[in-house]
Amino acid sequence: MIRKKGQEEIVGFVVIVVIVSVILLVLLSFLLRNPSEETVNNYEVQGFIQTALQYTSDCESSVEFLSVQELIIACGNDETCLDNKNSCEVLNETVKELVEKGWNVGDQNAVKGYKFSILEDEQGRLLIKGGNETANYKGAVQSFARRGKEYEVSLTIYE
Repeated sequence: MIRKKGQEEIVGFVVIVVIVSVILLVLLSFLLRNPSEETVNNYEVQGFIQTALQYTSDCESSVEFLSVQELIIACGNDETCLDNKNSCEVLNETVKELVEKGWNVGDQNAVKGYKFSILEDEQGRLLIKGGNETANYKGAVQSFARRGKEYEVSLTIYE
């Protein structure tokens, strides 16, 4: 009778140790995964480009305020806004503001730098850089065509 009671206590102790070990392993796995969640994914960069192209700028045409995508086309055609601002200058200011607010760049952050570029018929139209370039990066490209011209918008996020 005494032996059975001792064996039951040992089995109970082993069960408790196993349960505590499993809980610690689960907590450890969450702690190890946390840094990888801070990294940037390609789909986030692609989503940012698509959203930025639909953002409404401060440049007003005779009909409406232009989206960034329409502003790219207006800049390519050397058009001006109704308030006589150069569309390329408005594009530069708007894109720079979007990228700076959209990506928290810094040495202590997951994002170390960025490069945003717009090509028109494979020639550079706009290039905005910030932060530091590193060997580890994510990027995306969005292409569209208007009035016989090909446009390519790309964003590279350096980690």
